[in-house]
Amino acid sequence: MIYRLYRGLTTLGGPLIAAYLGRRKARGKEDAARFAERLGHPGRPRPAGPMVWMHGASVGEALSMLPLVERLTRRGLGVLMTTGTVTSARLLAERLPPGALHQYVPVDRIAYVRSFLNHWRPDLALWAESEYWPNLLAETRHRGIPQVLIQGRMSARSFAAWKKVPGFIHKMLSGFVLCLAQTESDASRIRALGGRDVRCLGNLKYAVAPLPCDGTALERLKTEIGDRPLWLAASTHPGEEAIAGRVHAALGRSGLLTIVIPRHHTRGAEVAAELRGQGLAVALRSAGEAITPATQVYVADTMGELGLFYRLGGPVFVGKSLCVGGGQNPFEPALLGAAVLFGPLMDNFPDMAPSMLAAEAALRVRDEGELAMTVRALLADAQSLRAAGEAAKAWAEGEAGVLDQVVEALAPILSPLEATHARS
Repeated sequence: MIYRLYRGLTTLGGPLIAAYLGRRKARGKEDAARFAERLGHPGRPRPAGPMVWMHGASVGEALSMLPLVERLTRRGLGVLMTTGTVTSARLLAERLPPGALHQYVPVDRIAYVRSFLNHWRPDLALWAESEYWPNLLAETRHRGIPQVLIQGRMSARSFAAWKKVPGFIHKMLSGFVLCLAQTESDASRIRALGGRDVRCLGNLKYAVAPLPCDGTALERLKTEIGDRPLWLAASTHPGEEAIAGRVHAALGRSGLLTIVIPRHHTRGAEVAAELRGQGLAVALRSAGEAITPATQVYVADTMGELGLFYRLGGPVFVGKSLCVGGGQNPFEPALLGAAVLFGPLMDNFPDMAPSMLAAEAALRVRDEGELAMTVRALLADAQSLRAAGEAAKAWAEGEAGVLDQVVEALAPILSPLEATHARS
């Protein structure tokens, strides 16, 4: 009943959907050059051969799927990666391997969905995390295309909400022939709501390769910084940049450089203005401003350069964990051997964060004062800083076997596609 209502509203609501998308495009939230893809019109021809369609909502989901994308393309399968955001499209343009291509996911309206599926004709659909679009799921299932949930997530809050419409969520989840959950808690909730063959093999975020880095840019930065002590506040959200500024002032260390990397690079100028308002000398990377001896805070507001800054050797505070809540990915700095710190609000990583703490691969700070105290202690003791980074890296490298388990679970579904590829 609820699905029929949803289908009817998305069908009849075409003018409202078009107006909404138009406003998003005017604000830069949609890619004007590739806007037709959001309406189900392909941006390129379909390659010959078997096609695995993988969908993730945005940057985080797409990045977690990249190791699987690479494994599938090495096995000779074509991969279509869809996401819904401009930022993720730009990132994937740089990171997708040969044999994989990106398209924007169509808006969940029957006409757009059918146009998309008619053109791409996927042989298998892999959905990441919790991106459940009813029309896309139903139309894909109707065409007999196997669907697998990868990295399945179901928070306690979402579980409580979905229990109020059990038939609706059961219809969507039961369309997956296999559900691979991130955690045992996710698996239990997905199973209770109607998921079939639900398993927990681990988190694909553990299988990612180290973030890339431009070697020339790294050497240039190191030259500008020299032997100055530094720390990073990475993937920050509103409120955390101001905290970073106050921590810098509280540390009062001669020559200290604080590097602030906003989670959304478009906030760079705003963040720089806020920190200058605290009386700090700020340089803004997107404006081409270099780090000078007078620079106290460097705002790194560019895309795709986290790997560059994580390699500088300073302690890394991972944002969205003191303000807003949920947390950003602490695995990436750990894999590069950085000493990792995060706040108490790591709900998006209910298994990863406790595992890191138990292995002494990360340090949890409860508030601004404890952040300042911990950064001060690490910067004052080179041996402790090095040991924290080594523990983080050892833990990260020890978690990397999940990809093999995921591929093994997919083997019964992949084998027919690989056989088709071998015959072609």
